[in-house]
Amino acid sequence: MANPAHKIRSGALEVTIWKNDGDKGAWYSVTPRRSYKQGEKWKETDSFGFDDLLVLAKLLDLAHTWILERQQSERKAA
Repeated sequence: MANPAHKIRSGALEVTIWKNDGDKGAWYSVTPRRSYKQGEKWKETDSFGFDDLLVLAKLLDLAHTWILERQQSERKAA
């Protein structure tokens, strides 16, 4: 698996940004996750509670901005 292009974290929430190469050039995808501890083991889920939603929305907003900036710099370089 490829390395992530960028990660943005706040507490137990994290958004991972992936850069993908396709026939029409690069494109990005985003994976949101929440970490939690079950017993002694840390686990991850893509399920979010009510209290996670606004923080997740902010992380997704930051991911959107990060991707836009990369796309703009890639267009200038081309």
